[in-house]
Amino acid sequence: MLLLNPQKYEREHKDPRAKEIMLKTIDFFEKKGLLAIKEEDKAFAWYQDYCDFLAKEEIFADLLTPAGYGKPDSRWDLWRVAEFNEVSSFYALHYQYLYQVTILGLGPIFLSDNEKVKQRAAELLRQGKFFGFGLSERAHGNDIYSNEMLLTPNGDGTYTASGNKYYIGNGNIAAMLAVFGKFSDTGEYVFFVVDSQHPNFECVKKIDTSGAHCAYVSEFNLNNYVIKEEDILSRGPQAFDHALCTVNIGKAMVGWASIGEVEHALYECLHHTCNRNLYGKPVYSFPHVRRLFTEAYLRTIAMKLYALRAMDYFRSASDDDRRYLMYNAILKMKVCLQGEKIATMLLDVVGAKGMEQADTFMEMFIRDTPMMPRLEGTAHVNMVLVNKFMKYYFFAHEEMPVIPKRDDIGNDEYVFKQKGGKLGTVRFADYHKAYEGVELENVKLFLGLVETLRDYLATTPPSAEQAANIDYMIGVGELLTLSAYGQLIMENAKIYKIEDDIIEEIFAFLIRDWAQNALFLRATFDNSADQRALINSMIIDAPLNGERFERIWETQVLTLKDVYVMPQ
Repeated sequence: MLLLNPQKYEREHKDPRAKEIMLKTIDFFEKKGLLAIKEEDKAFAWYQDYCDFLAKEEIFADLLTPAGYGKPDSRWDLWRVAEFNEVSSFYALHYQYLYQVTILGLGPIFLSDNEKVKQRAAELLRQGKFFGFGLSERAHGNDIYSNEMLLTPNGDGTYTASGNKYYIGNGNIAAMLAVFGKFSDTGEYVFFVVDSQHPNFECVKKIDTSGAHCAYVSEFNLNNYVIKEEDILSRGPQAFDHALCTVNIGKAMVGWASIGEVEHALYECLHHTCNRNLYGKPVYSFPHVRRLFTEAYLRTIAMKLYALRAMDYFRSASDDDRRYLMYNAILKMKVCLQGEKIATMLLDVVGAKGMEQADTFMEMFIRDTPMMPRLEGTAHVNMVLVNKFMKYYFFAHEEMPVIPKRDDIGNDEYVFKQKGGKLGTVRFADYHKAYEGVELENVKLFLGLVETLRDYLATTPPSAEQAANIDYMIGVGELLTLSAYGQLIMENAKIYKIEDDIIEEIFAFLIRDWAQNALFLRATFDNSADQRALINSMIIDAPLNGERFERIWETQVLTLKDVYVMPQ
């Protein structure tokens, strides 16, 4: 089973410490119970018991300390880093957020050449401390070009930091915050570290967001905070690149958080709905209920297949293979949007029950899941980013290594050796290879749509006016995103030996999604006659197979109705 079931934990683990971490975390939450989690959530209460548990078990220390800076079994292994995102978010987004923000805070530290700070960070992790990432500002969001945090030279080799940061996670407890700013005299970018407990660090307030209630999202000021040379991580173009590279890491984590939430919500909604009767018959006897549940299940499987495969590429990255940059952007944007879509589908089934605050995970899920596509850069920002890869993805294929399943034990060193910039030169292998040997009708139809998109780009590319219209290019980017999404799903369907019924129904909804996006491109913008003809040819129907759909419902979806119920 690809789906996480905490009460019957079955995961491939070559690493016994990773399995131990996941099982202990599951045990912590299962004993805590849903009612206690919901009470804390309603009260916006800080989860000190969880922080204490993480510190006692040295979980962040083992998962997030690169090899060479901690104990022998400490390493940065994306296979287990990703899974902990999934496990923690399965119980509530705010638990994953603590982890997410610590990962972001560690990014500029371990990307830097400052060995002294790296060693200090490793020791703080071992002490059970947490980290933060000081990038966003109230007036500019995460627009790093407009950053107003300033470091002013004091003339004695030290600097004075002054400024405000807004929407910064863990601002109440971070033993180290990696802060992005500029030198006041040169305008040069800089990353430096501060301590949230320092007297010149002012935690202004907790920003009470409409989601992830228990997380501490802060506003803070640095009030003439003295920074020594040894506190500086990077400067100039390197600091700028490290900001982008850190976000590249964070993007992948957000996608995994969405997966964990979706899995829990799916179990809860199935259990609630499939054990009820309406009008004298089981609720699931209604066709629309079976359709919504089955499609939600299929979309969840697709999210998981894509995310696992994206991690394979991330773990295999190098200066010569930066395909992960596109796949991570899609993991952040597309997977999270799928989570939001599934939330709507499940809510359409359970109705008012999904909004009950007292005892449902679903209430937190439908509230929190819209946040996911809008963290670490909005879905639109990531869509524009994906478009930068279009030329090489479609038209300049090169021979590149075939990436295997990367569940091996290893320290993923390249995560902290990433190179920034030059996205338009990232090379890709031929996407056709993912479909070789596959003789399934919907898969072939989907590949045909990808080929039509390629023809559209080759023969009737966006005009200068269209290319300057970000909204138009987002529409084109949706189709490029679906192309890569289908490719990685197909690659992983082979690796995980997914049965044909599931593959065909996944590609059936991908075809429907493609038609919907093509219709948007046709109906919303002016297109030339040739463009319109090609766009029209991309609006097709996936052949219906009711028997296959019902078979998946009966043998896979309905059987999950009592598989997982969280203790109250």
